[in-house]
Amino acid sequence: MSTIKRTLTGLFSRSPARQETQQAVPAGHVPMPQFSEEDVFIVGYPKSGNTWFQDIAAGLAFGMLPEFAPPSLVRGLVPDVGAFPHYKRYITPMFFKSHAMPVPDYKRVVYLLRDGRDAMVSFHHHIAAMENRSVDFLETVQTGRSLPCKWHEHVEAWLDNPFQAKMIVIKYEELKKNTVHELQRFCDFAGLKRSPEFLKMIAEGTGFEKMRDKEIKLGVGDPQWPKGKTFRRRGSVGSYKDEMPPEVLNAFLKDSAGTLRRCGYL
Repeated sequence: MSTIKRTLTGLFSRSPARQETQQAVPAGHVPMPQFSEEDVFIVGYPKSGNTWFQDIAAGLAFGMLPEFAPPSLVRGLVPDVGAFPHYKRYITPMFFKSHAMPVPDYKRVVYLLRDGRDAMVSFHHHIAAMENRSVDFLETVQTGRSLPCKWHEHVEAWLDNPFQAKMIVIKYEELKKNTVHELQRFCDFAGLKRSPEFLKMIAEGTGFEKMRDKEIKLGVGDPQWPKGKTFRRRGSVGSYKDEMPPEVLNAFLKDSAGTLRRCGYL
């Protein structure tokens, strides 16, 4: 099993990471499966703005400026459910990042939705960087190889919301276009009272260029990410138009056209 497959299988697990609960939990920390019903889970298919929103949530919840915060601090304040066996509860609600399929433990969910064609282009580059090799894009889309699930399966599962979580959907494209408005929606949902001025400051401080500059200076904070590779690659809307070959696009549409249409992308 490839490195990317092993990593993402855990991230997409239908239940939070439980395999390490037998290990000693450090003082002041909580095993990752232990959540409060008030906690908020920021969930999305990979490359749908998950890491970007992790920075945003850390800034909004804890009043910090993400552009200056070390990635390790952000990852501690807004933990990745699939990456850590335990976490430190600073506040309630806590905010968590996740790529998981629907689970009963997630009572309040912010679902990040991105045009699957753009997400797959970005994920294709992500796999190539993680594996340090050329990857057959068409084969990945057709077979799902290196993917624990396909984009449309993840999106449909969450939109169907089988466990009736309290949920809002934030589209990547709207987050790029109307950042302050979407941050206000997030705050209303999460019960955070923040001034318009503060929302604007967080929106500006988490812009793509500033987050890219921080990555260059401080790294990603993920020990599994290869050094010398850029995690925040392009971050644009519509990148599939010049990066997804026609045969790959047709293969993706064969599976996902209905979901794209349901989400307003077709």
